[in-house]
Amino acid sequence: MNIPNRITISRILLIPIFILILTLPLDWGEWVIGSTTLPITHFVAALIFMLASGTDWLDGHYARKYKLVTNLGKFLDPMADKLLVTAAFVLLIELKLVPAWIVIIILSREFAVTGLRLVAAGEGIVLAAGNMGKWKTTFQLISVILLLLHNFPFSYLGWPLGSICLYIALILTVISGVDYFVKNWHVMKESK
Repeated sequence: MNIPNRITISRILLIPIFILILTLPLDWGEWVIGSTTLPITHFVAALIFMLASGTDWLDGHYARKYKLVTNLGKFLDPMADKLLVTAAFVLLIELKLVPAWIVIIILSREFAVTGLRLVAAGEGIVLAAGNMGKWKTTFQLISVILLLLHNFPFSYLGWPLGSICLYIALILTVISGVDYFVKNWHVMKESK
């Protein structure tokens, strides 16, 4: 259990706290910022989500820099990412901040790619994430944060940046998913 794996586990442990803050009937008040009303629970959840998202970069950076990449880390890191993103998007549906059909497409892609990686792992092949997949993840994380913050501070300018980032994430999700399957289809064809 090295430091990068502990950082990853801390991300997993932040997920239930994130969920509880958004689902318990907590009344911490709200801030009125311009034309935006921001519940303080959404603000706190956004901070926790940002912290958890930051640990994703930190554990990977630390593992590569100090050559601490382990099989446990290869398993835990993508699982933690999927759990965090899934929890956030499902809760955004419940909060009526994102349409369900977008979340269904995003999560379907994540499950499909995970399935392909499992088939590849069974064949002893490691499928790395491509650059487009990393951009997809970046836009997913930014959109979750901005939607939880009710588009603050961009609401002052009247820019729906949270929604724009969500649709960019959706487009990148579809394109990167198709690209991933096209590039790695040989794994499915050659599997036993």
